[in-house]
Amino acid sequence: MEEGEAVSPPAAEKKGAEEEDDFGYRLFPDRNKTPQSFLVRSLFTFHNKCQLMLRLTLETNPYARLLLEALKQSGCTVFNDRHFSCENCDGCVSGGFDAATSQIVLCQNNIRQQSHMNRVVTHELIHAFDHCRAHVDWFKNVKHLACSEIRAANLSGDCTLMNEIARFKFGLKGHHQTCVRDRAIRSILAVRKVSKETAEKAVDEVFDACFNDLEPFGRIPHSKADAKRAYRDFQNRDRYNANL
Repeated sequence: MEEGEAVSPPAAEKKGAEEEDDFGYRLFPDRNKTPQSFLVRSLFTFHNKCQLMLRLTLETNPYARLLLEALKQSGCTVFNDRHFSCENCDGCVSGGFDAATSQIVLCQNNIRQQSHMNRVVTHELIHAFDHCRAHVDWFKNVKHLACSEIRAANLSGDCTLMNEIARFKFGLKGHHQTCVRDRAIRSILAVRKVSKETAEKAVDEVFDACFNDLEPFGRIPHSKADAKRAYRDFQNRDRYNANL
């Protein structure tokens, strides 16, 4: 999720009198509704715009194109009509990865600009890549969730200088790491009913290892130019391996 990823699983069991943890489902109310027909959905401008922006991202954005190719190489080919869904969401989120269905939710009522769509799709594709390559326990192991949130914030462009300036956040040495840590914590708190201390502890315990896990980019892409270079390097790496 751009402001905090949601991973939607089966309903959790209640513990005592505590309210059950819906794992972020409350942020994505359309997940629990019967899908509308294409004709009905096509009448809504938000849905049409979301679909058009998504297509442009998948066809032209180097971050997304690299991740799509990496997912395919890992045996998890992504199909537009199967693995993406434009839906209305809570006002505080822009997207989410539904691990129960391996589907990326794009919040059509909150994503208004192409640059925002690019970031959200990239962020969620990183979750999808982690889901594909590793045995991630999204729902019971907060450290697993923290690791993927760190990687998504680090590699998706969420914490680029221009994005941080737009948020009126400035820093010098170590600001990128600070941004990644803060956004990972916020994402966990948005979708899990845990204390801030629990979220901070989970992020801090896995931060170094997950921050330095740069797959499949091989570098931190601080700009679209960096992402293009990473994409070229990824393609060349595959060609080299194919010739071995």
